[in-house]
Amino acid sequence: MKTMLKKSAEGDAAGQTVTLAKYGSEFKYEDIPANALARAKNTMCDTVGAMVFGYDLPWSQMIVDYAKTYGPGGKSRIFGLGGPAVQPQMAALANGSLAHAFELDGASKPSAGSHPCATIFPALLAVAQERGIGGRDVITAFVAATEVMLRIAYATKKSNEHRGFHAPGTTGPFGASVGVGRLLGFDTNKMTNALGIAASLSAGLVQFSRSGTGGMVKRLHFGRANESGVMAANLADRGFDGPHDIIEGEFGFLRVFGDEWDMSKLTEELGKKFLTMNIYMKRYACHGTCQAPLQALQELQAKHRFSAVDVEFIDVGGTHEVVDRHAGTEPKDPMLAQYSVPFSVALAFFRDPKDPRSFYNAAIKDRDILALCKRVRLHQTEPDGSSAASVTLTLKDGRVLKEHVEQIKGTPVLPPTRDDVYEKYSLLTHHCPKGNMDDIFERLQNIEKETNFDWLKV
Repeated sequence: MKTMLKKSAEGDAAGQTVTLAKYGSEFKYEDIPANALARAKNTMCDTVGAMVFGYDLPWSQMIVDYAKTYGPGGKSRIFGLGGPAVQPQMAALANGSLAHAFELDGASKPSAGSHPCATIFPALLAVAQERGIGGRDVITAFVAATEVMLRIAYATKKSNEHRGFHAPGTTGPFGASVGVGRLLGFDTNKMTNALGIAASLSAGLVQFSRSGTGGMVKRLHFGRANESGVMAANLADRGFDGPHDIIEGEFGFLRVFGDEWDMSKLTEELGKKFLTMNIYMKRYACHGTCQAPLQALQELQAKHRFSAVDVEFIDVGGTHEVVDRHAGTEPKDPMLAQYSVPFSVALAFFRDPKDPRSFYNAAIKDRDILALCKRVRLHQTEPDGSSAASVTLTLKDGRVLKEHVEQIKGTPVLPPTRDDVYEKYSLLTHHCPKGNMDDIFERLQNIEKETNFDWLKV
């Protein structure tokens, strides 16, 4: 065992940490396929929209105030209407939290429990604004970091989350550190050290899903991932080192954070298959497990005439995760409401689930939504890792209506178009000057032409 681990750490074909570091440090803009480039640009626009929307929320303002207090005098902008400039580490913390402030950022399909753009892009923008780095380097760093981070996430087999860790907070620091390291021009050794440091900054627990309290902390995990990436890369740049087998080692990330893992996923088709294409855009302003049930319900609504008063029971079929972690019927705050499949389904009878404002505090006090929520029953009908779901409505007149969704719109199989992205972006930013927001959208769609990001402010 010890011999095998020592050999693995030396950076040969089995030295996964070093292999990933080498890939991240040597990755070039020319390596990005056209479809991955387009996907990256779309998800960047989607994430900026999420950050701008998230800025004014109460929990976001607490983090913004903290960042302003402890990071004054910087050049890195916090993204919101009138958002201040602060030091890059604090901008990364704030913007990462804003990106996930209201369940609006995309994740990946197949699910890895990780959100590439919300845990990488804010850190890249913060450092780029600080140092005057251009768009070609930013998008190159983003794709390189996504390829590394998603491979680490898939290698966990989500067992980190099964144990109670929050995947974005535990895998996010790897992505952010690789992205920032690529911006700073790291060689393989520095990038390996950045990964080694990032692992010790991994954190985040999902007790909020059991407790029914403390939903704000879920947003913080994303900010901390970005902040940790900036810290890890900056320390590595100064010569600080970390274990060179931190991912695969005996007491490394996979073995400590998970009960099972698949080491082969770390380097599988690295440089050949682009996992950036696995990024998806959420259509509804709630947790990823709610997306398929809501799509199924809206497809039923398009085919049949019924309202909430007609419904006797609603049966939702999904994965074990849906039944185990997303079954709350009396959410105490908006985050827990967005995390609940029964609540999100019930809400869709009365409000537009695509509009995040539908999930504001008034919704969790709405008696009609809460009453219908208690008539939603969850069942495990899909294998773990599936995106599929079904909704069966039993109506009071005896009719039974059923819809099954195999693929969610906005996912890699049914990817969003640029127009889809713009529609959501416009919804999230409609409180800001339209001309400015449209200009930001267009410039992000042509990001490689930008020489700096001084212009990126709301």
